[in-house]
Order: sequence, then structure tokens, then C-alpha cells
Amino acid sequence: MSFYPPSLVNLIKQLSKLPGIGEKTAERLALHILRGSVKDAQALAESISEAKETVRLCSVCYGLADSDPCHICRDATRDQDVVCVVEQGTDMVALEKSGAFKGRYHVLQGCLSPMNGVGPDNLRIRELVERLKKGKIKEVVVATGTSVEGESTANYLRQVLEGSGVKVTRIASGVPIGGDLKYTDALTLKRALDSRHCL
Repeated sequence: MSFYPPSLVNLIKQLSKLPGIGEKTAERLALHILRGSVKDAQALAESISEAKETVRLCSVCYGLADSDPCHICRDATRDQDVVCVVEQGTDMVALEKSGAFKGRYHVLQGCLSPMNGVGPDNLRIRELVERLKKGKIKEVVVATGTSVEGESTANYLRQVLEGSGVKVTRIASGVPIGGDLKYTDALTLKRALDSRHCL
């Protein structure tokens, strides 16, 4: 690495901080950026800067958005009676790609994981309860992952929402045990949503 000029070493170092990017991959990416045009490098830098400046959490569903509320929460054609609860924004994107869900979303921003210090107060559970108090939602579809943490989160939500008068369902089998929604194919997600069941 010391054979490279300091500016290139710094670029490799910064790229290697990205998740899943080791030093070798960071080196390849840095060299690819250098081989490209100045215009392409500037476009990449500007897109990173723009995303950092404009992307925020939607104040309704807590998904990623560049406007508030997000385009899904503003869409009057979507079913306002049903809310699908997911762990992360990437799970919401996976469900949207499947085309199987036409309601609204609520992103928890994680799942319960006491070993990692993540408890109910670290998630957007309180905000979900507040949404339900407004009385428009008739069903909550719990679409957390099937990992131990995802199942624990689903069970906790069932307990919290018990007695709320809202039907609580869980996506059905079809999503592999221990799998993440973002890696599940569209057909499997559609089947899982179509055959969801009460918790």
C-alpha cells in the first residue's frame, strides 16, 4: 500500500470502511475510480453528498425518504387500513419489489437483541402504538425476519398490541428460517404475505 501516493492510500482507506469491503476490494474500487473520467468521479462524490444531505427518516413510517412524509405514506391509492411492520428500510424495499403489499409500512429500525443492547425503547414500537391510537389502522402485518431476534420482536409486538382492537398477523412460512427479507425472492415474499396468519 505504501507504493501508492498518499491521496490514493486515503481513498482506499475510506472505501475499506464500507461494510463488506476489504482492503483488496477497496483497492480495486479506488483504481477503477481513477481509471474513470473526472466527470464520473465528481458525479459519484456529488451523489454521496446529496444523499447525506437529503435522505432522512419519514416522520410517519420511519423509512428512508427525501421528502416528509415519504412517497408511500403520501400515496392515497394505498390501503390505509393495513400497516406492515418491518425491521429495516431494506425489508420495505424488498416487499415493494415483490408487488405483494399495497398498504402502508412501519419501520422499526432494528429488532430486539438484548445481547447487543437493543431493547424496546431503541426501536420505533412506541411510535407504532401511537399510530394505532389514531384509529385508522385495522390490521398490523408483522414482517420481521425469522431469526431468533426477529421472532422475539414479533412475539413482543403481539403482546404489546394485544387488546388494541387491531388484528395482528404474521407473514407465513415461505421466508427461510434465519433469512433476511432483503435476500428473499419476490415470489417467496408474495406467498408469505398472501398466507399470513394471526399471531
